[in-house]
Amino acid sequence: MTSIAARRSLSVSTAAAVRSDPVAQAFWLLRAGFTAAPILFGLDKFAQVLTGWDGYLAPAFDRLIPGTAHQAMLAVGVIEIVAGLVVAALPRFGGYLVAAWLGGIIVNLLVLGDHYDVALRDFGLLIGALALARLAAATRTHERTDR
Repeated sequence: MTSIAARRSLSVSTAAAVRSDPVAQAFWLLRAGFTAAPILFGLDKFAQVLTGWDGYLAPAFDRLIPGTAHQAMLAVGVIEIVAGLVVAALPRFGGYLVAAWLGGIIVNLLVLGDHYDVALRDFGLLIGALALARLAAATRTHERTDR
């Protein structure tokens, strides 16, 4: 079987698995979401369309990090974009990476002493990222892109 035929066979079997297997469907939904969301939020750190991100950095952390809060948020944006790309390429590792990142965001929000609603939402996202990592370990539908 040629390499192209093998890839086509894998693509067909992957598509069939996604259509019929709820576990595969959950995996792909989480993978798509945890790829897109960090990339979009990371890009918005530069555009600041959704909010003024600088206000989300706790002053205690702002004092520890060199530069301004805005510069820190630009660095955060780059890290978020990279995290989204890692989820796309290596979801077993990327799920844990995003979960750890969300844990850091939660700590920052709790230290900030405001935005408890956002911290709670991010806790839910952290659980979703852990579920992605576990599903990635359990499902074979991502085998060709997760090596």
